[in-house]
Amino acid sequence: MSVDIQIGQGKTARRAYGIDEIALVPGRRTLDPSLPDTTWQLGDIKRSIPIIASAMDGVVDVKMAVLLSELGALGVLNLEGIQTRYEDPNPILERIASVGKTEFVGLMQELYSVPVQPELIKKRISEIKSQGGIAAVSATPAGAAKYGDAVAEIGADLFFVQATVVSTSHLSPESVIPLDLGEFCQKMPMPVILGNCVTEAVAYDLMKAGASGILVGIGPGAACTSRGVLGVGVPQATAVADCSAAREQFYQETGKYVPIIADGGLVTGGDICKCIACGADAVMIGSPFARAAEAPGQGFHWGMATPSPILPRGTRISVGTTGTVKEILTGPARLDDGTHNLLGALKTSMGTLGAKNLKEMQQVEVIIAPSLLTEGKVYQKAQQLGMGK
Repeated sequence: MSVDIQIGQGKTARRAYGIDEIALVPGRRTLDPSLPDTTWQLGDIKRSIPIIASAMDGVVDVKMAVLLSELGALGVLNLEGIQTRYEDPNPILERIASVGKTEFVGLMQELYSVPVQPELIKKRISEIKSQGGIAAVSATPAGAAKYGDAVAEIGADLFFVQATVVSTSHLSPESVIPLDLGEFCQKMPMPVILGNCVTEAVAYDLMKAGASGILVGIGPGAACTSRGVLGVGVPQATAVADCSAAREQFYQETGKYVPIIADGGLVTGGDICKCIACGADAVMIGSPFARAAEAPGQGFHWGMATPSPILPRGTRISVGTTGTVKEILTGPARLDDGTHNLLGALKTSMGTLGAKNLKEMQQVEVIIAPSLLTEGKVYQKAQQLGMGK
């Protein structure tokens, strides 16, 4: 039961927790790291790795989508990005990587003002599928309304409808007809994943609308500035736990299990482990994959809302290149900071906690441990001073 805290006269608030404020408690049983089963399912598609690469232009292109599919994960292609606006996106990506910080937003607004070409949407999906990849694509609700028919016609495997905040109750001017999410889920021939949300009530409503998966997280990502610009968001540990409660209620009522996907602010293997322990079935990450040698961003990562002509809410960050996508996802790790061999970290954590599968991982004991923040800073300072552990 939550306890409200008084902020001042007339306003109370519920305490919420971020991923850095919790820790996982080992149980009485341990497993060899080779034994845990990390398989999960989204619609009819089964994957051995519960990690999805974000639909961001610096993270996923056709090549990355195919590579991630081959490795057992997923990569989601942004249908309203560079890949579907330009026949040859490489010169455009080079311009984004080379421009200075002060000119960046203006350049992005210019580059993203070129219209999306429905034929390029079909071409990119065909390119992924022809190479044996899983064609998972993403669009905003407005983009889904515009391009849904093209996606259905060419036969994408998964459709992510994403915005900063998505709900089934959206008020618009009379001249604007909002996307009916329930109708869209029903008419599309592939599973539709909806997001983002951070509350139990909205997650439940999206499940009732027909979502095959729910994206959870508003503003925690490294390249997203929604919390700073809009003041909107819920710390990720609490958001995932709340939305997972909606999943359990919906399953009890309907017999339909709708996976929860934690999206944003997850960088290390430990972050992924803690999100699943809070109830997530999988995670969506951006900046760790943006550091791959094969990533289209050439060492940079930027938010989906950056090109907005009205209110840009994303920034470009320099993440560098630390290894191949295989090293980042399945190892062998070249770094010891938790950003390589993410699957190995998850399996090792599950073994340490005695969890044989993801469902058992969701049941492990979680404690509130804000002291870990201080301990982490002490460790980082020691590393900077060359003092080791």
